[in-house]
Amino acid sequence: MSLADLTQASLSRVASAATAEELEAIRVEVLGRKGTLANLSKDFGKLSPEERAAFGKDLNAAKQSLESAFDARKAGFDSAALTARLDAEWLDLTIPPAGQRPGSLHPLTQIQREIEQLFTSLGFAVLDGPEVESEYNNFDALNIPAEHPARDMQDTFWLDGGFCLRTHTSPVQVRGMKLLKPPFRMIAPGRVFRNEEVDASHEHTFYQLEGMMVDRNVSVANLIYFMKTLLSGIFGREVTVRLRPGYFPFVEPGFELDIQCLLCDGAGCPVCKQSGWVELLPCGLVHPNVLRLGGIDPEEWNGFAFGLGMTRLVMMRYGIEDIRQLQGGDLRFLKQF
Repeated sequence: MSLADLTQASLSRVASAATAEELEAIRVEVLGRKGTLANLSKDFGKLSPEERAAFGKDLNAAKQSLESAFDARKAGFDSAALTARLDAEWLDLTIPPAGQRPGSLHPLTQIQREIEQLFTSLGFAVLDGPEVESEYNNFDALNIPAEHPARDMQDTFWLDGGFCLRTHTSPVQVRGMKLLKPPFRMIAPGRVFRNEEVDASHEHTFYQLEGMMVDRNVSVANLIYFMKTLLSGIFGREVTVRLRPGYFPFVEPGFELDIQCLLCDGAGCPVCKQSGWVELLPCGLVHPNVLRLGGIDPEEWNGFAFGLGMTRLVMMRYGIEDIRQLQGGDLRFLKQF
């Protein structure tokens, strides 16, 4: 077959190729390294110099013609494939959206709002304070001077310049005593930080709620009343609690109010450290030194204070067995609430 006939036949095959795969097979057969045109170039050595120049010119022209035809046909297949894909993926942007997916409040936020509503109904103000606190507000003004061994009870994240990430919400008590005049009642919910080893019941970042009442003739009986009112309001039923002596530098006397573990009903589990009880409410009557440092005369006024572990309260309320789930950011977990 002459070069002209081969070129014409190949162009006809390219034009009639039904698929991109068929077109590629024709290209390999004609233009490939072992294709028809490559085989024809092997006859160059048998031609005279004049014939070789003419044949080389015709061969290059045929090759360019075929390559152009292949490229044009391939572009047609590519365009058709793109059109089919766009038709399959077509989206009508003029259709109104289906609407926003409903979200929900974090369980910690839900519990905080419930507690705030409960205490405001009892005459308490809700205060807030900074998460980066001075050493004075976080320790000194709460009867914990620099040399006091009670500082070792809290693993602290220290910052430059005598500041730290607050280890409890108690510094808001210090600010509240300077802001409010006795008699007053206040709570302070918020996030706190401790350099603790993380496990099922401990986190380096968690939530507390501080409470304080300053008035005349405040007793332990007043403290127990408000604590029981709080717990029955949150859990919607009576819960088993125990009050035992506890040491806290800013209260005297001090107590630990524990709640029977609602996850195991007191049988013992990792959350309650197999004890059947969860430490929930350290509390007591405000130490006279704290009142004095807050500008309040302890001879005229006294009061009670408590620190509620709000994160642990949420775990008891919803039966959450691992504290790390609350801050893991897993929407599959959070959407349950």
